[in-house]
Amino acid sequence: MDIREAYLNFFASKGHEIIPSAPLVPNDATLLFTNAGMVPFKSIFTGEVPRPTPPIRTSCQTCIRAGGKHNDLDNVGYTARHH
Repeated sequence: MDIREAYLNFFASKGHEIIPSAPLVPNDATLLFTNAGMVPFKSIFTGEVPRPTPPIRTSCQTCIRAGGKHNDLDNVGYTARHH
């Protein structure tokens, strides 16, 4: 079992609904890439859609951080995680 599966299994065992990882190129004109785990939940945070009841959801989101404090692009080719 990998860490992603262990993470999701833990929350599923606590009754959380697993939300699939969103695409790296989101269907959102305000974002170039999915850059955070909250992107699939953005419409809930902004109030565009009502908060689910019960509000227990989890995901393990693939994302790209292409600037700012955590720039993954600077690490491509230099670490085993960034390839």
